[in-house]
Amino acid sequence: MSDVTVGTDHFRLDGKPVRLLSGALHYARVHEDQWEHRLAMLAAMGLNCVETYVPWNLHEEREGAYRDVGALGRFLDAVRRAGLWAIVRPGPYICAEWENGGLPVWVTGRFGRRVRTRDAGFRAVVERWFRELLPQVVEREIGRGGPVILVQAENEYGSYGSDAVYLEWLAGLLRECGVSVPLFTSDGPEDHMLTGGSVPGLPATANFGSGAREAFEVLRRHQPEGPLMCMEFWCGWFDHWGAEPVVRDAAQAAGALREILECGASVNIYMAHGGTNFAGWAGANRGGPVQDGEFQPTVTSYDYDAPVDEYGRATEKFHLFRKVLEGYVEGPLPAVPPEPVGLAGPPVRVELDGWAGLGDVLEALGDPEGPETGVAPTFEELGVGRGLVRYRVAVPGPRMPYPLTVAGLRDRAVVYVDGVRAGVLTEEGPTLPEPVAGPAEVELWVESLGRVNYGPRLGEPKGITGGVLHERQYLHGVRARGLRLDAFEEAGAVAGVPFGPVPSPMDEGVERTGLFRGAFTVGTAEGVGHAGVRLPGWTRGFVWVNGFCLGRYWSVGPQETLYVPGPVLRDGVNEVWVLELEGAGEAWVELGPGAPARCSGAPGVVQP
Repeated sequence: MSDVTVGTDHFRLDGKPVRLLSGALHYARVHEDQWEHRLAMLAAMGLNCVETYVPWNLHEEREGAYRDVGALGRFLDAVRRAGLWAIVRPGPYICAEWENGGLPVWVTGRFGRRVRTRDAGFRAVVERWFRELLPQVVEREIGRGGPVILVQAENEYGSYGSDAVYLEWLAGLLRECGVSVPLFTSDGPEDHMLTGGSVPGLPATANFGSGAREAFEVLRRHQPEGPLMCMEFWCGWFDHWGAEPVVRDAAQAAGALREILECGASVNIYMAHGGTNFAGWAGANRGGPVQDGEFQPTVTSYDYDAPVDEYGRATEKFHLFRKVLEGYVEGPLPAVPPEPVGLAGPPVRVELDGWAGLGDVLEALGDPEGPETGVAPTFEELGVGRGLVRYRVAVPGPRMPYPLTVAGLRDRAVVYVDGVRAGVLTEEGPTLPEPVAGPAEVELWVESLGRVNYGPRLGEPKGITGGVLHERQYLHGVRARGLRLDAFEEAGAVAGVPFGPVPSPMDEGVERTGLFRGAFTVGTAEGVGHAGVRLPGWTRGFVWVNGFCLGRYWSVGPQETLYVPGPVLRDGVNEVWVLELEGAGEAWVELGPGAPARCSGAPGVVQP
């Protein structure tokens, strides 16, 4: 059996220096039936290793209710079959542009600012989770015939805190759980990040997109000996709703990769293949120099301008990286696998012929309405992670018209006054355009657009976090009811929704929001393969195909097409659901062979 150790200048495998040529591929962002192909693409690019994060909230969204924890083990088995090594980054915090940085809502809701610290309560739930998760990593270590060669302790901790007690405890916990391969940390190549995020005795790695020589000089000031590694070489970037798409010049990125390797360092290309934020798992950022400013939700696509695009295709960046990497491997590289097949033929117009209003959907799939409360409960207090909450509150009367404001709104609310749409509110625009007189009944459908995954606003609550104000007076006596996205994932759940005919855009007084349903047929003659769904004229919501949630769509762009993995499609009749939250277009969606490699719109350029 093989043994990996940390040398004075390289990682060593069975005593011999080894350079890790790794690529990031997150098992949770790729349909399981496509793991083999995507791993083969990484090997063909010239990589000998794959890195993956573990999103805790995916597997324990509600406390004690574990869901498919074994997916990591199955992925690592696929890595071994592909002939690659594996780097596992189990968190508990992962960032990754993932909802809440991978931390479950029940954890951040309970512990607040005490997460990612030495707090005893936080450490207790982390330990319980790690003891559930890590046995499948331990039994797949390289010394036991598996692919796991390194395990990370926490993630970019120096960008967040400086609790050395917590970091050393976490590293010790990994050892107590049986992890015997080398542990490491990763942080930005800045003094405060490396001092805050490093653990004595563990190799530190650096994350950057360019300037390798300067970055490694900073790392060497903090760690004179040990392997040099860029744990996140940012070869592209991610996109936010309502912003221009971000791209990176392929030749420039290839040059930056070459510079890392010329330094004698190992590398992990972030991302080698990004995949998709299915089922509303996309996170969010805050703008500003210290990530404490405007709210910036992340799009569904996690294409990342990666060498292997969201649809599994080799890009120009892939071929340039392959040319760079082939100079650092022994022997010829594997052949590039065939390009995944897209749905053949022209786009298909899928008619939607069933509809249920949001209220009916809430009755069928929502949580029970809680008792009337003095103040509006947050999503965290209601146990709602991904999804929306309907709040109801009365304006007493008689009284004059006054402005109605939602203080601490996160993130977006469609507001009705006495059953009539009155406006859409946001954190930046929390006041209705027209004043409200009393008495009146106010209904607010509030959606979380993704929790912050990086910076000091990590773990901030969602929903109405301040209160509903009429003039300067808080309105009390609030009733709240959650509609969780995972309710749609339960087998047969939607069968209980009372579908009826789709309302016409000309029908007066009928809100074109709610759950729409339709069907389409795909046959072998058309060539079943991956596809893309477009919703021209629709505003904001979620799409499912055959019960598989593709993720959020939003007319603000830049993303216009949702990726449909080929394994989701059936040979024959397929069903599509669309949950529209603001205003539907005409009663059809378009199913086509696939989108371009990146979101539409004029590209920007990132220089990470």
